[in-house]
Amino acid sequence: MAEKRLILEMGTGNDLYGEDYTKAAIRAVQDCLHHSSLSLYKSLDLDPTKMVVNVTIGVQKPDQVDTGAVAKQLPYGTVTVTAVKGGLNVPDEANNQLTVVAAAAVEARYDIPEGRYRLVG
Repeated sequence: MAEKRLILEMGTGNDLYGEDYTKAAIRAVQDCLHHSSLSLYKSLDLDPTKMVVNVTIGVQKPDQVDTGAVAKQLPYGTVTVTAVKGGLNVPDEANNQLTVVAAAAVEARYDIPEGRYRLVG
């Protein structure tokens, strides 16, 4: 069997006032979830609990992301979260505040037996 990517969804999230990279990351993942549906799994009679979910979070301070808290946002599968340098920090010097913007990519993969499905086109 070969693991195939079935879903790739991107999203953004922010923390306007708290400078909380985990909160921004969670909101980015929630944005992804609000834009996707797992109807593909039901249509193909695949068990969504067996999917492999890879989440990449881009923020300016990846070491400040609680990847375990982010992983808990995903309802199915074996989840791996990786935080990398990316996203955006938007300073507001007049108010001595920083807005944190996170980018997320959520990828769902599944082991599909060779020959089980055939692409028709």
